[in-house]
Amino acid sequence: MVGRPATVFTVRGSSSGFPNKSGAKSAYSRIVKGSDEHDYCRMASPVFLTNGGGYNILIIMEKEVTIPNRPRAKQSGGWKYFWRKRYLYLLLLPAVIYYIVFKYIPMYGVIIAFKDFNFAKGIMGSNWIGLENFKYLFGLDNFYMVFFNSIYLSFIRLLWGFPIPIILALLLNEMRSLQFKKILQTVVYLPHFISWVVLGGIIISFLSPTWGVVNYMIKAMGGDPVFFMAKPEYFRKIIVISDIWKGAGWGTIIYLAAITGISPELYEAAIVDGANKFQRLWYITLPCIRTTVVLCLILRMGSIMSNGFEQIFILQNSQNLSVSEVFETWTYRLGLLNGRFSFATTVGLFTSLVSLVFLLASDRVAKKLGEEGIF
Repeated sequence: MVGRPATVFTVRGSSSGFPNKSGAKSAYSRIVKGSDEHDYCRMASPVFLTNGGGYNILIIMEKEVTIPNRPRAKQSGGWKYFWRKRYLYLLLLPAVIYYIVFKYIPMYGVIIAFKDFNFAKGIMGSNWIGLENFKYLFGLDNFYMVFFNSIYLSFIRLLWGFPIPIILALLLNEMRSLQFKKILQTVVYLPHFISWVVLGGIIISFLSPTWGVVNYMIKAMGGDPVFFMAKPEYFRKIIVISDIWKGAGWGTIIYLAAITGISPELYEAAIVDGANKFQRLWYITLPCIRTTVVLCLILRMGSIMSNGFEQIFILQNSQNLSVSEVFETWTYRLGLLNGRFSFATTVGLFTSLVSLVFLLASDRVAKKLGEEGIF
């Protein structure tokens, strides 16, 4: 910052008697010697820097300290940098290929949302009909019911499901027994690897009115069996609880990684100052992982229209259809089963645009609140 790095001194800066305050700037002060570190100590008073005759002049306690400028290192070209990091780029290559093949190339097919797609004519040969598919979509009687179900279910899953991995990661981080911590992590990670087909069968069996464990306990306490899967008022609760149970443990990984990156010196200094565990959690851990939490929240808002096909479809039936029909199952029923691929693409494009709006809005709100966004 000020020429050649030197040893850090704790001093007070003063601007009195500064010969030329125009162009001078307040800065983090540091006098350095023999180190290339860049962690700066804030001074009690502003420190002003200017350039005089090829030297950086630092005013400290109304005294001038002259430190020669360090010549800039010659930057290597882009190809040399790429070749030096070639193995890292090689590790990145499979992910790049995956996104190109399965994400970017299929975007070409989005144009069938504006066509009357016919297999015999192909994508380019099909008749262009403009926004007719969108007019048909918005004119359907149950469109607004499906739209409300999708938005509402996503928001309640976000409201209840998003904080759980954070809380679980904080609790795991506070465990002192390393062996018990590993066992508990394994237990909470395991449900993530169970498919929704298997898990859906387990849920239906548990809640069955005839042989289900839950209804067996209800009958043992003198109550009447309840057909949970046939009652719309229970469907959303079942979806949220099962989603939390399956994904909360896996969601803790990113937050545990963020917590691991916090410097232990912060906790040691807090202990010396007499901070208890809750104060260390509130004033150190949470602020340090705040950026990660905000980033994950923004990305989650970007998939607000995605409720997951497998979970909804497996637990859905004709009795709870009024609250369980979301865009994924609706598109499957009306679009794919009936061979109306233009309609299915139209629904997918509409949900993607809505998710994009939520993503950009949440990113803008995060930046307005002083956080880092993703754009």
